[in-house]
Amino acid sequence: MLPSFRGLPALPDINPNRRITETFDLGRVHTRMLKGSVPVMKRPTAAALAMSALLAAAGCSSYKPVPAAFHEAITQPYILDAGDRVRVTVFEQETLTNTYAVDQSGYLAFPLVGSIAARGYTVQQLESQIADKLRAGYLRDPDVSVEVDRYRPIFVMGEVGAAGQYSYVPGMTVQKAVAAAGGYTPRANQANVDITRDINGKVMTGRVVTSDPLLPGDTIYVRERLF
Repeated sequence: MLPSFRGLPALPDINPNRRITETFDLGRVHTRMLKGSVPVMKRPTAAALAMSALLAAAGCSSYKPVPAAFHEAITQPYILDAGDRVRVTVFEQETLTNTYAVDQSGYLAFPLVGSIAARGYTVQQLESQIADKLRAGYLRDPDVSVEVDRYRPIFVMGEVGAAGQYSYVPGMTVQKAVAAAGGYTPRANQANVDITRDINGKVMTGRVVTSDPLLPGDTIYVRERLF
């Protein structure tokens, strides 16, 4: 027994080997309590370690390395698609020289010859198509030039000030697109973004840094940061 002080009753002895009687789970920290003593930390159990591993794996499961074709598309000739608008110039033919929009079906309506397929073609290939059709019964030796007048829009989604559709301009990067969409929200992950891109009819998604260039039709998704 421990001595008493000024008439107070003596305190009982503390047995350091007293049996563990209660277990508590405080969040992710497991403690064991001894009666009449302070909490004793317990090593993480195998189940807790397994759960941590699963959570870490879940956080990374959505990440996929950027396909090689993803960045190769940036250096390739531009491929037309719905939403683009082209300027067609036919030398000495003012009635044919005009701007034409590529419709949702991927065609543009051209005088005399009717619908011409544009989706999946470069501007040079479209020039050849128009010239060939005009040469077949309309003009003897047509001189045709095609250039992009307006590119199809991009889409910025996720943790930005104003998600939505925005005009694409040559040389646009992820940073410029986010700025056009009102900048990042306080919860945004500003290190990288996910981009969905249509490459030769195949839709691909890759994670890129914010200095990466964009292509018309890209969808940019700004994720929420974890911490």
